[in-house]
Amino acid sequence: MLGKSTSLALLIFLHSLSPCSSAPAPSQLGAGSTLSVEDHVRSFLVSPDATFSCGFLEAGENAFSFSVWYTGSADKTAVWTASPGAPVNGRGSRITFRHDGGLALADANGTAVWESKTSGGGLVISLLDTGNLVISDPSNNGGPAPWQSFDWPTDTLVPSQPLTKHMKLVAGYFSLYYDNDNVLRLLYDGPDTSSIYWPSPDNTVFGNARTNYNSSRIAVLDDTGVFLSSDNLAVRASDLGPGVKRRLTIDPDGNVRIYSLNATTGGWKVTWAAMAQPCSVHGVCGQNATCEYWPGLRCSCLPGYEMSDREDWRKGCKPMFGVTNCSQDQAAAPEERFKFVRVPQTDFYGYDLGYNSSVTFEHCKKLCLEMCLCTAFSYRLTGIGVCYPKGTLFNGYTSPNFPGSIYIKLPIDFDTSAQSVSARSSEGLACNPNGPKIVQGSPDTFRRPRNNTKWSYLYAFATVLGVLDVIFIATSWWFLSSKQSIPSSLEAGYRMVTGQFRRFTYRELKDATGNFKEELGRGGSGVVYRGVLDKGKVVAVKKLTNVAGGDEEFWAEMTVIGRINHINLVRIWGFCSQGKRKLLVYEYVENESLDRHLFATDRTLSWRERYRIALGTARGLAYLHHECLEWVIHCDVKPENILLTREFDAKIADFGLAKLSKRDGAGDSSMQLTHMRGTTGYMAPEWALNVPINAKVDVYSYGIVLLEIVIGSRISEQRTAGGERLEMSQTAEVLRQVVASGDIAPLVDGRLQGQFNPRQALEMVRISLSCMEERSKRPTMDDIAKVLMVCDDEDEHPAYRS
Repeated sequence: MLGKSTSLALLIFLHSLSPCSSAPAPSQLGAGSTLSVEDHVRSFLVSPDATFSCGFLEAGENAFSFSVWYTGSADKTAVWTASPGAPVNGRGSRITFRHDGGLALADANGTAVWESKTSGGGLVISLLDTGNLVISDPSNNGGPAPWQSFDWPTDTLVPSQPLTKHMKLVAGYFSLYYDNDNVLRLLYDGPDTSSIYWPSPDNTVFGNARTNYNSSRIAVLDDTGVFLSSDNLAVRASDLGPGVKRRLTIDPDGNVRIYSLNATTGGWKVTWAAMAQPCSVHGVCGQNATCEYWPGLRCSCLPGYEMSDREDWRKGCKPMFGVTNCSQDQAAAPEERFKFVRVPQTDFYGYDLGYNSSVTFEHCKKLCLEMCLCTAFSYRLTGIGVCYPKGTLFNGYTSPNFPGSIYIKLPIDFDTSAQSVSARSSEGLACNPNGPKIVQGSPDTFRRPRNNTKWSYLYAFATVLGVLDVIFIATSWWFLSSKQSIPSSLEAGYRMVTGQFRRFTYRELKDATGNFKEELGRGGSGVVYRGVLDKGKVVAVKKLTNVAGGDEEFWAEMTVIGRINHINLVRIWGFCSQGKRKLLVYEYVENESLDRHLFATDRTLSWRERYRIALGTARGLAYLHHECLEWVIHCDVKPENILLTREFDAKIADFGLAKLSKRDGAGDSSMQLTHMRGTTGYMAPEWALNVPINAKVDVYSYGIVLLEIVIGSRISEQRTAGGERLEMSQTAEVLRQVVASGDIAPLVDGRLQGQFNPRQALEMVRISLSCMEERSKRPTMDDIAKVLMVCDDEDEHPAYRS
């Protein structure tokens, strides 16, 4: 017994001496200290009270930044970054506090991406309790530091960090800075134009409760949540008081907000915002586009315009018609060449060619017709008719509170009602504006050459071998790719996919799944297995079965998923294509599918969880139908294809195997499928009619799923008192009676024992009933999502917070 105890004690002692044992990061380091990006899980420095940490943060796929963050923040939101907008490679990069006293961030190839430009012997680097990263000389007896991060803010201020006349907070084209008149302002400074939007440019300095008499130009956020500026600005966080960790940040949407940290969850809560209306931010949607806030910020092109860059709304929209050359004389009269299209409750701030009051609508229209540079006119009746001819359409917004309309000037022969035109003009927010991506390579790829002649012969020999390897690989690739028989129509999508996702070999996926041992589920297109990749990431691997149909479905899914990313859609991590073997690698959603919870006898979902799932599913489908650059119909919406996370967030699966139709394709919002898709009990009636299919088939299926969430059982299994199966028309009639009476309790799942929200339940039944109407009368998924959000008592998901 003594021997065993001695051995155990010895093991513990040896483990404490092991270099692998974890130790807290120091708050101060001397010259020669370094941290590799591969060791990003370890902090470079931690402040003495552990409030702040410093090290590498993920900034995108295989991209990292050297940053400072609040240690208690769950998402590690950076409060300072060494090289904002220029992350380094996730392999081979490092941060080094050099012996000459300089702090340098080097990329994989050894290039200095950023450096502090300090020098001197005996310098140390420290992370203070304030979050200030400081390079100092201990022998200087408290003198000024050669360098500190507080002097170089990026997009955030922390308490006690000053913002002075020589500094600015920047996020993309937006900046918070002190203007020459000593006033703190928000500025949009785009590639073509710039404009100040806060404080309100419509008011004077004193009208905005500011002053320009104080030239000190300094602002600071204090420990109690008060942000004070020398121009008389004083704002307070809604949770005013000491003891809360806060930050003031200019966000990518151009708004400045104070965030407070929830010490329990590590999440951030907005406790003050400069702009109460997000669409009041200038340039947020670019030129020729309008901003609308319902239920979130959404950009849309004007009629006759389309997105300039499908992944960046800041570049605005471009005309789908030829622009008039004002330097050339036109033979026809203006009224014979142009017409106007009304966009209600919409206005564009600034860029007026004139101002006219007490004029009629026809007079305003005539003014714009006769001005070659006039692209639109704004007209409103507020007691008198007010007319604003517009030269440039920028800073557009739509609001139900705006009393006027904008009238867009278009060529008279331009048909804005055509399907292809209206679809391209009404596109919503671009899908998946990806973070920076840096290509990964082997360590040899990023190894820095050394100036040593004795290795020259070895290098020459290695170079020859490398050339031979390249020739061999290129030949093999040409041979293999020629055997793949990729359809020419899909080559563009293939190139896009191979550039964004990892391509697995069949052997890798066979090993990851243990020779396809653990089956998670199966459907019409294939079988899904559980797998574990090399780094321990658990994934779901779908093995497509039908080779003939599998090829078509595979490439369709690839070209779609490369552009789609939403919190309520299952994400794809990679794929495999080797001959007839086609496999997809998805994120693993651990809490099974909705049917396993909703129809099980041994467990039940709470009402809050049910409503959360209903809303998440609506959001995911609305994204597919309305917000993607590609128009996607799921075609098989059912509980089995709604997966659940641990928090019971819905994630829609198998959407990539749906039929895909480009918005700018044949000019029709429907399509003809070669065979029926879907599951009995959830299929819309038009499937049996051999008519073109549109997104309303998903709306019908969603209505069935929504009703099943309320009643807790399948609609197809409902029976009359005599034991006969209820027809859908009978079900609809029952729902109409419930809606008319308002007595929802008898319909709701009895397992909830009355613990549900009657208002939400009744609204869900109303929506379900409208989804069962004939196709033309069904609502859109966007409409449904908006209604559910209005009825949502507490939408807590961080992805939907301001």
